[in-house]
Amino acid sequence: MTAVLGPTNTGKTHLAVERMMGYSDGIIGLPLRLLAREVYERVVAVKGAANVALVTGEEKIIPPQAAYFVCTVEAMPLDRGFEFLAIDEIQLAEDPERGHIFTDRLIYARGRQETLFLGAETIRPWIRRLIPDASFVSRPRFSKLTYRGAKKISRLRPRTAIVAFSANDVYAIAELVRRQRGGAAVVMGSLSPRTRNAQVELYQSGDVDYLVATDAIGMGLNMDIDHVAFAGTVKYDGALSRRLRPAEFAQIAGRAGRHMNNGTFGTTANVDPLEDELIEKIENHEFEPVRNIRWRNQDLNFTTTRDLLRSLEMLPAVDGMVSPRDPDDYTAFKTLINDEEVRRHSQSTAKVRQLWQVCQVPDFRKTMHDVHVRLLREIFIHLQGKRGKLPTDWVAGHLKSLEKTDGDIDTLATRIAHTRTWTYISHVSDWMDDYKYWQETARNIEDKLSDALHERLTQRFVDRRTAMLVRKLKDRSQLEAQISETGEVHVEGHFLGTLKGLRFNADTSLNNTEARTLRNIGNKAVAAEIAMRASRLASAQDAEISLDDQGRLIWQETPVASLAKGETVLKPRVQLLASEQLNGSAQDAVAKRLNDWVTSQIESRLKPLVQLETLPLTGAARGIAFQVSENLGALQRYKLGDQIRLLDKKDYGRLKFGGIRVGYEHVFMPILLKPDPTALRCLLWAIYQERKEIPPAPPAGRVSFETDSKLPWTYYLTAGYAVFDRLAVRLDMLDRLAGMLRRASRGLLETSTPTNNEPVAAVDITDTADIADMATKATEATEATPAEIVKEATPSPAEALPAPSLEAPSQSEAPAPAADETVPVDKNVEGKAITPDKTEKKKDLPRNLPFKPTHEMLSLVGTTREQFSLILDKLGYVAEGEGEEITYRRKSFKKKARDTKSPKKNNAKAGMTDQKKQKSTRAEQRRPQAKEKAIDPDSPFAILKTLGKK
Repeated sequence: MTAVLGPTNTGKTHLAVERMMGYSDGIIGLPLRLLAREVYERVVAVKGAANVALVTGEEKIIPPQAAYFVCTVEAMPLDRGFEFLAIDEIQLAEDPERGHIFTDRLIYARGRQETLFLGAETIRPWIRRLIPDASFVSRPRFSKLTYRGAKKISRLRPRTAIVAFSANDVYAIAELVRRQRGGAAVVMGSLSPRTRNAQVELYQSGDVDYLVATDAIGMGLNMDIDHVAFAGTVKYDGALSRRLRPAEFAQIAGRAGRHMNNGTFGTTANVDPLEDELIEKIENHEFEPVRNIRWRNQDLNFTTTRDLLRSLEMLPAVDGMVSPRDPDDYTAFKTLINDEEVRRHSQSTAKVRQLWQVCQVPDFRKTMHDVHVRLLREIFIHLQGKRGKLPTDWVAGHLKSLEKTDGDIDTLATRIAHTRTWTYISHVSDWMDDYKYWQETARNIEDKLSDALHERLTQRFVDRRTAMLVRKLKDRSQLEAQISETGEVHVEGHFLGTLKGLRFNADTSLNNTEARTLRNIGNKAVAAEIAMRASRLASAQDAEISLDDQGRLIWQETPVASLAKGETVLKPRVQLLASEQLNGSAQDAVAKRLNDWVTSQIESRLKPLVQLETLPLTGAARGIAFQVSENLGALQRYKLGDQIRLLDKKDYGRLKFGGIRVGYEHVFMPILLKPDPTALRCLLWAIYQERKEIPPAPPAGRVSFETDSKLPWTYYLTAGYAVFDRLAVRLDMLDRLAGMLRRASRGLLETSTPTNNEPVAAVDITDTADIADMATKATEATEATPAEIVKEATPSPAEALPAPSLEAPSQSEAPAPAADETVPVDKNVEGKAITPDKTEKKKDLPRNLPFKPTHEMLSLVGTTREQFSLILDKLGYVAEGEGEEITYRRKSFKKKARDTKSPKKNNAKAGMTDQKKQKSTRAEQRRPQAKEKAIDPDSPFAILKTLGKK
């Protein structure tokens, strides 16, 4: 008997396997079924599958002539003698849950010729105490283990194993490694051997350079690991969460460095650096010896359930041995014997032994204890049937529910755990009719689930394209960037972003070290392409550039710049839509070209507006032109009242020559009301107002329409429309309507107010056909040439007097006609003809006559009757009468009383419509004035008075 002791990477397991194969038969017990599978495949490669058996809790491959048995420690068949016997990781005798199994093997398991116990130096005192005749062999570590401190996951070098202690942590870290490094293999104790081997092969082949695992890798899994990074230092051991012991740190860290290659270890994922004392212990492999080992009585009494329970609870007789933490089989047995039916069926020794055998079915599912005990009870009760076997349909139903391969990683892992339970059950030949069939069925289900789990793990945690690219990055000279016709930028097939116009939109999902290298390679190609495009844009013709309705400059069907608020509304600023790769002289050349293009577009499309600055105007006329230019060609007249009063006849002509119409309600430029200038003016207004959303231009050719409540009235005025509540009316049509209304109120229209026998030729515009006819005529009117519009609609200087004021009724009258102008015959309200003398002037005509709207008035604005009434109301006309007899008359206004103490006294008199009655009332209320005192005719005051009269 020999104890081969030493740290990890000393070749202990390799030595034992070589020694076993030197005998005619042999057996080796290993701590993990994953390691057992690895050793089994190694021995099969030498001795052949017919000579090697694999025995684990849920997997048994036992050829009839098998001479070499590779087993887990719990599943070792000790009833058969072997020339050679070896137990690996014997120091696990101190494990709270499994330690009693290793202690039992240490005391009772022997080979006929040779027995080897492999483990750490910490178990030496116990081996010497229990086996005084044993010899000891110390094996030094082949390579050196060095601490490298803490590093971020993104900075870990390739061939690193990251160790965590929960499935959730493993998944989260693997997902992070996939995004940053291309992918990772995942190894956990809950994986089936088939899945674990596939994941290890994924790592060993170099498809991925990182391994994320639990502490399962600490028990003899041999992989090419250069560095071990601890992503946690606390684990749950089945009873409580505790910090790893120094020996456990060393067991896991020792996976780094294979054979003669040195290894390193450290921390990651925000784990604090290890203490200096702990580091020294790990590097020098110096740990405290094992103090206590676990022991449980193996000489069990199956006479009754009570006798078996007493034998299981027997305390160890050796000082330093302690009972294990309540194992699952003991806990299940203790629960089941309290069940009345189970107790009734377990009266004989054979039944007690059978009940204990059922209780030893492992809880691979790790579900709640009650769930596992309930399954064990069903198994035991079924075995008490007439045939003493498990029902075929019951077993088939459980296995059939596990055949599905859909679901996520956790779902598949749970199904595999359930399948392992049934695989274990199927290997108890006494319980099944055709146990080999059920073994094969369970194995096939586990293999299918294992393959599906491997596929899910690879699909979730491995980006093969990125992983392949990481390997190519070692030789960067071979990497080139390609830019497709659609602007997509790739490096070795890896998508980096899209180049549109002069702007490169990088793929934000690239955030790892390799991605930075790819960006550097891609940026060089992008910078060269952007420089070439900028050169072509700087020399582009005007026809190649356009401006869309959102204020963006389009070149080659791609936005390259956008307009922003500038110094004035007619001088917007150009903002390049370009990446940082465009700079220096190339950027300046593009900016100058686009600025020149915008300036030329404004000057050509808004030429009359731009030329207002160069008109030979002075004084008030120049001020009017400046304000009209600032307001993009339209302004309310009352805001320019003071300047208009100062205009002379020549100023009117100059303004008319410049395209400005001084209308009754607005001062505007008719030539700018066409669709194209209107759209550009609306766009410039929205940009100057810095609106987030650019509103669409008003519908082309429309005389009137309903407005959007979200847009201010200033927008519609800029577009050439006056707003009355929710109705917008085009300025030129409104001005013509205002002129017609003024002439109608003076009786100057050819078709004036009708007599009772002559109905008015008015139009009921509720008819849709009439509305369409009116809109058509109005549209044709706007299509006239600019010169015709100015000639037709611009009032003469005499007519272009200030608009009617609410406080000056005398100014509400239309200008008088020229001295030689004749006045047509009109009729009064009673139907009597008014035949003025041909030489009578306009100022002598009656004022504020009632009238009805004519067809020509209604056709100008194309609205409903209610909307037309609204327009008249806003223009200062009030309706009188009802139905077909309704007429309109200008509203009469009265100046406010100067006495501020009693402003309400004269309110009732302000509504009188008879002007003569108002004058007589004022004369009666006028106070008599005091007589002037006599002035000396020779005094200077008399002289001044005489001058004043002249």
